[in-house]
Amino acid sequence: MTDPLRDPPGERSVEALLSFGVVNLDKPAGPSAHQVAAWVGELAGVDRAAHAGTLDPKVTGCLPTMLGDATRLAPVFLEGGKEYIAVLELHGLPPTDLESTLAEFETEIYQKPPRKSAVARRLRSREIYDLDLLELQDRQALLRIRCESGTYIRKLCHDLGLALGTGGHMGDLRRTATGPFDDTDLRTLHDLADGLAWAREDDYEQFLREVVSPAERAMEHLPAVTIARSAAVEVADGAPVYAPGVLETDDAAAALDPGDDDLLACYTPDGSAVCLGKLVGDPGSESGEVVSLERVLV
Repeated sequence: MTDPLRDPPGERSVEALLSFGVVNLDKPAGPSAHQVAAWVGELAGVDRAAHAGTLDPKVTGCLPTMLGDATRLAPVFLEGGKEYIAVLELHGLPPTDLESTLAEFETEIYQKPPRKSAVARRLRSREIYDLDLLELQDRQALLRIRCESGTYIRKLCHDLGLALGTGGHMGDLRRTATGPFDDTDLRTLHDLADGLAWAREDDYEQFLREVVSPAERAMEHLPAVTIARSAAVEVADGAPVYAPGVLETDDAAAALDPGDDDLLACYTPDGSAVCLGKLVGDPGSESGEVVSLERVLV
């Protein structure tokens, strides 16, 4: 039988890296997130590329972009939070209770997606984890917002303006983090183009490897289960993960109960991703199904 599993993340060729990699891209203002992902795919020479969470054309910042088979990892970005830096443009002088009003929004809020959204316009709840005032100048408030995936910052700014009694709207917006990615190591389209050129023409791969990470990076925030390589080969053929194939679970996976809706990641002992799944049985048992498959990655 041909072994369908990948080499360990740190030992992959450039070609293998581009077929299962992710770029922590700094999206520029102007193009849509979809257009940027298409450019990344064209530069890398892969058939598929997908971004992790839409950003409007004028919005900049953290746009992890998945290459090749890594596009199957899109669901993992629904599990992590987002962080933004936003300018709240007030329509009147800021009230003295500005910060206390902001604190009232650090809770579960209800939003209806805007008319131009790709999702159904139904009222839904989203969690605001932190809402901090970084700077206030005249009628502009610079905010740091940590929130659940799927929160509409433009709508949040509108609601903040109503609560403050001044009215308000969102000015500039930059995403600074999404899931395990943040703005400490963002890369530009120019970085990707340069890295590819050096790797292909000058046989210098190191810079490209600093731009494109193994796709496993996108799964770092998920509970993890290590399975035997023989079990991973069976998973590649569509079989679920059975108890005899489980070698180890991390603390986050051990804290889950069978039937929980949380995604978890399965790896081979050398750290290569195998699948995304959900816990359906006891990893410590001697028999039975333990992880049902959501996305096979090999």
